[in-house]
Amino acid sequence: MNNYRNIDNKFRRYGAHVSLGGTTQFHIRNPYIIAWWSAAFPGFGHLLLSKYLRGLVLFIWEVVVNYNAKINLAMVHSFCGDIQLAKETLDVRWTLMYIPVYLFGIWDSYRTSMDMNKVYLLTVRENAPFSSFAIGTLEINYLDKRNPVMSVIWSLFMPGLGQLHIHRLLTAFFCVVWTIIFLYFSKTLVAVHHLFLGDMVKATSVLDKQWLLYMPSMWGFAAYDSYTNTVENNKLYDSEQRNFLMKHFQSPEFRIKKETRWDET
Repeated sequence: MNNYRNIDNKFRRYGAHVSLGGTTQFHIRNPYIIAWWSAAFPGFGHLLLSKYLRGLVLFIWEVVVNYNAKINLAMVHSFCGDIQLAKETLDVRWTLMYIPVYLFGIWDSYRTSMDMNKVYLLTVRENAPFSSFAIGTLEINYLDKRNPVMSVIWSLFMPGLGQLHIHRLLTAFFCVVWTIIFLYFSKTLVAVHHLFLGDMVKATSVLDKQWLLYMPSMWGFAAYDSYTNTVENNKLYDSEQRNFLMKHFQSPEFRIKKETRWDET
């Protein structure tokens, strides 16, 4: 007998799962967009797929290896047109280690996205069940409708707030913690302070460019993730509401007649 079998797995597939930590669901994703986010920052593509452990491993790997290889700093020099200095900045020992894992993150997120799209189509065909309410000592989570624009606005104020708006606690915690780390080590807020005082030269010189280049990806990911998941959560709410009304209030004899086409008459 298999002692590791999940005794709660009463159905072959589940369309979604509402828990105290957040709402996780299958839905159609564009594999190219997922792969693009993995290219922008390894780990982001997997986080969009709710593959949190795999995404976190790739994310931490990106921060550690990128920092030691000085890839972001070399990119800044190349943007300024100083290609020779960009070459001298790179640490070859770390750079050659960077390439295979970077490519793996893109390929694996694309492959996983394709597989999850197939699973989603099966859940729709089977009308797979899912929980819609979770309550515990520390948190309450339930399906409802939220405004996607508000999720984006809060994410632009501070990455992670948009995820809190839709109760994606794991992603919210991830975004908030790493945004604080990036802001602190890049000295972005110190630069903003000098900018407000009108000292443009000092605002530019105080920045740590290696850490600063992490921030655009983080802000963009937080906004995109919160927007797409707000839209999909709204769809999930409509689906649950429709199934509930059909099950409890629709007459069993109700049938939709097939429309007669004009060329069949």
